[in-house]
Amino acid sequence: MPDSQPLPQKPRRRRTLTRAEAEEFFARFAAREPEPKGELDYVNPYTLLVAVVLSAQATDAGVNKATKALFAAADTPEKMVALGEERVTEHIRTIGLFRTKAKNVIALSRLLVERHGGAVPRDREALEALPGVGRKTANVVLNIAFGEPTIAVDTHIFRVSNRTGLAPGKDVVAVEAGLEKIVPARYRLHAHHWLILHGRYVCKARKPDCPVCIVSDLCRFPDKTIA
Repeated sequence: MPDSQPLPQKPRRRRTLTRAEAEEFFARFAAREPEPKGELDYVNPYTLLVAVVLSAQATDAGVNKATKALFAAADTPEKMVALGEERVTEHIRTIGLFRTKAKNVIALSRLLVERHGGAVPRDREALEALPGVGRKTANVVLNIAFGEPTIAVDTHIFRVSNRTGLAPGKDVVAVEAGLEKIVPARYRLHAHHWLILHGRYVCKARKPDCPVCIVSDLCRFPDKTIA
């Protein structure tokens, strides 16, 4: 009889970080940068909300360039509604999907005035009811504007969480749930920024800069780059 062929092997799943390793993971970020900040420019919770809405499929630098003059002209929902969609469109023309975003900015501004007295609500459901605002945007606003320990999973956090083994998941909802379980409570407020900045400047998509990574010894990524 011919030799039997070996059965195909399922790919081995990478081991996720333990709680102790996650504690060390964030302790290192905290030691290096105790008060991390986002890179979007804003002057109040309202302009933060608008900036985050505009940042979808756009760079923070590109958004900041466009909103400098926009926020000088309109830094409240009342002023934005008065400015009008056409003028908003002119200000943000350099940002991707600018026409749709201009419509959303005017629509959400109008709803803030009508439903919330012009204030940004400190409530996820109310935020997500605004045009152009999804879970990620709501999480960013709750975290930065109101100091809530939320984690907004963007492409950088999704990559870092899966690549390192910190909180692997097939989609952003699964990764967010995993992070909520594994991130120690005392690091939850700043975890969002540490992970985004790490993904943006070190754990980059095409070629992670592993030689300068402060958590490379904890990371489960099998294809680490070398100097």
